[in-house]
Amino acid sequence: MRSAATAAGIDRVPVVIQGGMGVGVSGWRLAGAVARSGGLGVVSGVAPELLLTRGLQDGDVDGHLRRAVAAYPDPEFAASTLERYFRPEGRPAGRPYRPFPKLDLHQKIEAVRLVALGAFAQVWLAKHGHRGVVGINLLEKVQMWTPATLLGAMIAGVDVVLVGAGVPSRLPRLLDCLAAGEQVSLPVDVEGAPADDHHVISLDPRRVLNRDDVTLERPTFLAIVSTHVLAAYLQRDEATAADGFVVEGFTAGGHNAPPRRREVDASGQTLYGDRDRVDVGKMAALGVPFWLAGGYGTPAHVAEAIAEGARGVQIGTPFALSRESGLRPELRQQMLDGIADGSAQVRTDPLASPTGFPFKVFQAAGTVADLPDGAQRERLCDLGYLRTPYARAGSGSASDSGVGYRCPAEPVEAYLRKGGVAQDTVGRMCLCNGLSAAIGLGQTTRDGGTEPALLTLGADLEAVRGLLARFPGGWSASDVVQWVTPPAS
Repeated sequence: MRSAATAAGIDRVPVVIQGGMGVGVSGWRLAGAVARSGGLGVVSGVAPELLLTRGLQDGDVDGHLRRAVAAYPDPEFAASTLERYFRPEGRPAGRPYRPFPKLDLHQKIEAVRLVALGAFAQVWLAKHGHRGVVGINLLEKVQMWTPATLLGAMIAGVDVVLVGAGVPSRLPRLLDCLAAGEQVSLPVDVEGAPADDHHVISLDPRRVLNRDDVTLERPTFLAIVSTHVLAAYLQRDEATAADGFVVEGFTAGGHNAPPRRREVDASGQTLYGDRDRVDVGKMAALGVPFWLAGGYGTPAHVAEAIAEGARGVQIGTPFALSRESGLRPELRQQMLDGIADGSAQVRTDPLASPTGFPFKVFQAAGTVADLPDGAQRERLCDLGYLRTPYARAGSGSASDSGVGYRCPAEPVEAYLRKGGVAQDTVGRMCLCNGLSAAIGLGQTTRDGGTEPALLTLGADLEAVRGLLARFPGGWSASDVVQWVTPPAS
């Protein structure tokens, strides 16, 4: 049974929700700044252990990561993490980052603990020093990281959990059990597995924290959906019901829901039509709080959303281009310059993401999108967040030993050896490494260079142009919140 505090938690969610943009674009600095300004600040739940371990290896110059690690309630693991990854002088030039353990179906405890600590650090830092509301955004497709990431965020007192890129039907129960300190199990999709071949990952909060008793506050859960149909499906059963929804249109940055009709235009971009537009009236008829996303980043659009029955809006692109964003400053300025002079292009690429979801790619010189034919990035799957578990052919086993992992962005020969189809590798980009490079945490490559960055942005740039007119020298996260928030009645 959900607590009264959880039921009331939805009323704490402000009008403006900051988008949870991939890897560290929505880092703790941005989320904290938005929360201080009266919005819902959201940290990305993707790759929290990468942000922690690579930040420590780069010297943690301002000491913030070490402050967060010192606050973690498992001091022994916190100390061992610092000993393993912290380099006071930073990395020597040309030296690659030290690898960290990957999560898979076996959920090795050290890897689980590292993910939990990384998520804790992001949320703890975002919440530090104010009473604003902070959330974390996860991708449902990245299933093997979900329990550990949520646990770390909840230890830090996260207020809201947002989950999209899939059908997050198991999240409400998962949050209930984690809050009670109970062991949780999450089914994992395995391609090619028989219907009766079930695979799950499990996590015991007491084992992760080395404690006999764990009790946590359950955060409010917002499911990110693209249609009222999915929202209605989730609300049919209390076990799957969300506390509220973010209803995301196809102009939003990052991953988009596939269109009803799988079509592309002459340039190969994903085509969306009227059938893919959100039916706001039917969404409002469900009687569940919701926020609209994708092209709602101006004061006029916020007022429009509220007039149509929404509680408010989720905004990504204007925050991604704010000073507190995790984007490398020179890349952020390059994007702003392109928008200002009208040359900016955002491509809805049906192939770029290994997930199979359309993905918005900002076309910029020097990035993955700009690499000429024949000079593409060397395929290397060394992070693996978007790997897909698959049943090995002829394994004849229902155990995890009969499961392999593959990604259509990995080396083609390796993908084919694992039973993948060659056509699925065409046009794929390594989102894991590209997005990490965009925030200054790109791996050093074999030739001593660095991974090229991959940039994503929403297709509707009206809000950015409005902000450029108002703040030609750039803007802060607080400027965005104040610009779009309706005056108090």
